[in-house]
Amino acid sequence: MKIHPIAYVLIIACTAATSSVSAKGCLKGAAAGAVAGQVAGHHAVVGAAGGCVVGRHMANKKAAEQKSEAAPPANAAPAQPPAVPVKN
Repeated sequence: MKIHPIAYVLIIACTAATSSVSAKGCLKGAAAGAVAGQVAGHHAVVGAAGGCVVGRHMANKKAAEQKSEAAPPANAAPAQPPAVPVKN
């Protein structure tokens, strides 16, 4: 099986364009896309490129959701300690 020269360019571009945060999404997506592309008609390179883009998008989306869940709302009132009853 020969690998097309464009495949090398795509691999280098994906590797250079990803940071450590989004590389995991790109690699997982590229692997899944390559398999799907190969099964769909011997288009593994195109599937890998598309999978990388989709994988990065999904990883960024998940990271944003986790970040928004961890941060308190901006307009939330500060928590007040419970009132202590005063004995007379």
